[in-house]
Amino acid sequence: MRSTLLVPRRTQVAIVGAGPAGLLLGTLLARHEIDAVIVEQRSAEYVLSRIRAGVLEQTTVDLLREAGVADRCLQEGLTHDGIELSFDGKLHRIDFQALTGKHVTVYGQTEVTHDLMRSRADGNLTTDYEAADVRVEGFDGAHPVVRYVKDGVARELACDFIAGCDGYHGICRASVPREAITTYEKVYPFGWLGVLADVPPVRPELVYANHERGFALCSQRSKARSRYYVQCALDDQVEKWSDDAFWNELRRRLPAEIAEAITTGPSIEKSIAPLRSFVAEPMRFGRLFLAGDAAHIVPPTGAKGLNLAATDVGYLARGLAEHYLHGSEAGLDQYSARCLSRVWKAERFSWWFTSLMHRFPETGELGRRLQRAELEYLTDSMAASTSLAENYVGLPF
Repeated sequence: MRSTLLVPRRTQVAIVGAGPAGLLLGTLLARHEIDAVIVEQRSAEYVLSRIRAGVLEQTTVDLLREAGVADRCLQEGLTHDGIELSFDGKLHRIDFQALTGKHVTVYGQTEVTHDLMRSRADGNLTTDYEAADVRVEGFDGAHPVVRYVKDGVARELACDFIAGCDGYHGICRASVPREAITTYEKVYPFGWLGVLADVPPVRPELVYANHERGFALCSQRSKARSRYYVQCALDDQVEKWSDDAFWNELRRRLPAEIAEAITTGPSIEKSIAPLRSFVAEPMRFGRLFLAGDAAHIVPPTGAKGLNLAATDVGYLARGLAEHYLHGSEAGLDQYSARCLSRVWKAERFSWWFTSLMHRFPETGELGRRLQRAELEYLTDSMAASTSLAENYVGLPF
């Protein structure tokens, strides 16, 4: 219910969404002394409770360093110089360091969010959580505004620009006229059943498994916390999976040497995530800029979701800094094209890796034989292995 009271405020940039994209953007802008207010529909506790991936490209770590929030990531994050692929019961390692001279860092998205929240609180920067009835208006003109209700009081946040960092289901993209935006989407015919458990990882690096029963992934969050996944039907239900049933199915899809070494334990969290590829373009509409999941979704196979969100706001923060500090519009004018060039390359890689590692019932035996041939080529060819490695560690930013 809207209040009859109205509390007006003004800021330079209104950020809708306090996930890692919105928080990182706000922190980067603060480093340039650009005022930004973040408006978030959910509570801070809810935002922190969301379990997400945690493989960071070096570009993302560099942006965290630029924002002044990389200390804990650098101290506690796990450096991974490669990944392992499993098929036909055997393991094949892709050596990122040897092939590209780069690595990735395993550090949970929840931890990134926590670090950004703490930095924002330490800087006395405004984040309005539990904002109801959020609306973005006037972004097609010179005076955009974000309206919402907080603690029963109507708020009006006037601003120069709006950053839509509110996710796939957020209000920002939904507020763009349909004729002004083009969307592309593929929904995959399966999901990932994931379990988070306080058990040591079975391997020092991530293991991606292609198996006749379906895909499996051995991932991790720390040296004492693991995240495991198995491919499942879209209409599957978490309630049908006991912890024992999950661990038994995971073992079936892994080589014997890994299956026998897995340490099991009670799940902290268990959920089923659908997989989709999605892009909305352009990513700018007047004074409204979309970033992160508001503009694009990738299947998690390639570990690109958080990294794309980080580079989006990296581009946007630089464009806004050029605008306010140097009077240049170049960065803002090029924002959408720069982001989408990187987004589409990451979409291609994530689609390819998903197609390579999962079982697609409709492809039949021909599809399975082609997968096997491509996996053999990938692990036998340095050129093919290098292509996977350079995409996984992250293309240039």
